[in-house]
Amino acid sequence: MSTEERKTFAERIGKKQWMAIVAVLVVGLAVGALILRTAPAKPEAAGHSEAGGHADGEHHEEGKAEGKDHGHDHGHEEAKGHGDKEHHGEEPREKGAPGEAKAESTAHKEDEEKIPFTEEQVKAAGMAIESAGPARIKTSLQLPGEIKFNEDRTAHVVPRVAGVVDSVSANLGQEVKRGQVLAVLSSPGLSEQRSALQSAQRRLELARTTYEREKKLWEEKISPQQDYLQAQQAMQEAQIAVANANQKLLALGATPGSPALGRYELRAPFDGMVVEKHISLGESVGEAVNVFTISDLSTVWAEISVAAGNLNLVRIGEPVTIRSTAFDQTASGTVSYVGSLIGAQTRTATARVTLTNPQRVWRPGLFVNVELVSSEADAPVTVSADAVQTVEEKPTVFLKVPGGFLPQHVQTGRSDGKRIEIVGGLKPGAAYAASGSFVIKSQQGKSSATHTH
Repeated sequence: MSTEERKTFAERIGKKQWMAIVAVLVVGLAVGALILRTAPAKPEAAGHSEAGGHADGEHHEEGKAEGKDHGHDHGHEEAKGHGDKEHHGEEPREKGAPGEAKAESTAHKEDEEKIPFTEEQVKAAGMAIESAGPARIKTSLQLPGEIKFNEDRTAHVVPRVAGVVDSVSANLGQEVKRGQVLAVLSSPGLSEQRSALQSAQRRLELARTTYEREKKLWEEKISPQQDYLQAQQAMQEAQIAVANANQKLLALGATPGSPALGRYELRAPFDGMVVEKHISLGESVGEAVNVFTISDLSTVWAEISVAAGNLNLVRIGEPVTIRSTAFDQTASGTVSYVGSLIGAQTRTATARVTLTNPQRVWRPGLFVNVELVSSEADAPVTVSADAVQTVEEKPTVFLKVPGGFLPQHVQTGRSDGKRIEIVGGLKPGAAYAASGSFVIKSQQGKSSATHTH
């Protein structure tokens, strides 16, 4: 073989070696990538690399180069495998670390949110610590109402004869007693009635005298029985005339035996207060004119407007609570009347509650809210109504923890004004601040402001 042929053969062999080396490097990089992605793929990749080595081992020099590269790749794979084993060996510690970090984070958050309070501060603020527990929640229905006069104890004083006012002794708002004189009128009509009574009384006296004389003569057989009977009839008719005149005066509300024939006295029918007055001195008043209104304010009515859909809940004898809309005042009573008709304009019926009013607190014309129980149900978790405060626009209960209180957002349900149902965020038996929670809320605001600053 000539020198040029050997050189050409050597160059051709050199090119093949370089191509084999490049192929081995590409295969090695692919196997390494598979090993990094998944550990089980390592043997298969290694076998594939070994198969590639046998395929390219037809030439001795290329086999040597491949052996070097294969040894390098195999060592690299073992190193990767060893690193992966070490990585898997450390995995349990890495899995446990997030849980510990989460617990530490939660504890750190609670420490930041906790509002510090010592036992002495709790006692000084008058806080009551209670446990969340079951209770019976009464769902109430509120209806609008108005205080009105007790019409059974209200009277309109009306003069029953026309006359002129001589004097007025009662003033508006004055407490009066039964039979007390309110005003005096001078009445010509009453004068005529009293004159008729006096005339009847005089005729009765004459008829009685005549009867007694005729009776004595008849008994002595001096006069006939007919004269005696006529005298007896005349006396009885005179008695009837006197009784009739007396009844007319009594019907007018006048005193029959008054020396002043035209004097007419207006008197209070019962104990009460003068709530209206329409009379003045020297005024000429006619009969059937309301000059005084007297009302006994020791009892009043609370009239309720009941919609048609709520009539089945408002029954006679049902206990209710009356609350004033103008001031903090409540009273208890029972429904005494429920109307049978629904108003054509308002589409509501009228119900009534009779209230005792010894202190005159409930004044006619005052608007009230009438609250009655519509349903009752047992709630598994409830807290005191005073315990719930609004923090970050959410209902919040302050839980008692060592060294202070922790705000807990809750979901509230039904309430009867005393207890509030908790439907989420609080477990039964949890200790919380039942009263004085506003003090904790204010202290939380101070702490937040200091922390922000």
